[in-house]
Amino acid sequence: MAKQKFAKESVTIMTEMVLPNDTNTLNNLMGGRLMHWMDISAAIAAQKHCNRIVVTASADSISFKQPINLGNVVTLRSQVTRSFNSSMEVFIEVTAEDIPARKKIMTHRAFFTFVAVDLNGRPIEIPELVPETPEETELFEGALRRRQLRLVLAKRMKPEDAVELKSIFNLDDKG
Repeated sequence: MAKQKFAKESVTIMTEMVLPNDTNTLNNLMGGRLMHWMDISAAIAAQKHCNRIVVTASADSISFKQPINLGNVVTLRSQVTRSFNSSMEVFIEVTAEDIPARKKIMTHRAFFTFVAVDLNGRPIEIPELVPETPEETELFEGALRRRQLRLVLAKRMKPEDAVELKSIFNLDDKG
């Protein structure tokens, strides 16, 4: 297996049309359907990075500020932002397009975490991610802070051990 892979190698673009069966009573895309699409798109990006089976470990907060309407074309763009030992963070950006009206809006962004596993479901080592562009580098650098925040919130890391979080809040050793 490759020891390193470029972020661009994981880019996944998925397109769906919002049909009546995908909507709620207001003719907007159901949140659960969008999360399902996001999970699929992000999982494909994660698999492209590690060439392994992946499982969803977490999804960061997804807020529904902008509705996606019946008939809109939804594009999900996913890309691995950073890899760790067996886990990787994937950034998903969602846009909705009303093609007849020539309107396209960015509706959602989220970070998902996936773990690469073997056939027995045990975590396995994955390639290091190499960012190339300024955008990829920014996402890569922020990934460690986001990871530590996820671990603290899940009570899998003590807040005092979250060194990257301390640096953004300018906390000294006294807390």
